[in-house]
Amino acid sequence: MFFKSIALCLILSITACSSAYYSAMEKVGIHKREILIDRVEEATDSQEEAKKEFTSALEQLSTLINFDGGELETQYLQSKSHFEASEQAAQDVSERIDAIENVAQALFTEWQEEIEQYSNQSLKRQSQTKLRQTKSKYNDVIITMQSAEKKMSPVLLALKDNMLYLKHNLNAQAVGALKGEYQSIKRNIDVLIKEMNNSIDDSQAFIDSLKAQ
Repeated sequence: MFFKSIALCLILSITACSSAYYSAMEKVGIHKREILIDRVEEATDSQEEAKKEFTSALEQLSTLINFDGGELETQYLQSKSHFEASEQAAQDVSERIDAIENVAQALFTEWQEEIEQYSNQSLKRQSQTKLRQTKSKYNDVIITMQSAEKKMSPVLLALKDNMLYLKHNLNAQAVGALKGEYQSIKRNIDVLIKEMNNSIDDSQAFIDSLKAQ
């Protein structure tokens, strides 16, 4: 019960902070719709960065398992560095998605509340229709983003397992044993990149539709 109370307090605190932020931004002429556009664009940039980091991690892993002379320790450290960069990029993507959900919820709540204030029924219906259309497009985008986000976890887990294994078994035989793992990781990264490209395309279409309103 104690921990549930703490969690509720944190949620209420975050909500209050967000509301205060949106109110402050509106006072300087920046509305929730613009913030939503900015956050979707930022999430798109984060996904592009994540694509690069995961691709680099895969390339470095390939270099490591095909190691032929030189410093094995150096190759391992480079692979570890690429894994950590991928991990950070994945975290950034998740945080961007959370930020999008936060402002979208605030925007749609406000929009619905303002619809109820219309006295002109024709304008009210038009606004309600536009809200439904925007929500539908938003839901498509956030589902695609979350689908790509989920694809990152198995890749990160596999890369982490490899790094842990090599940390305690840094020799040519151990490196060679990971060749089968590499193919599995490559397939997962290929799927991840495809999902992210779909998400980026959907996000751009959503941004264009918001800007056109």
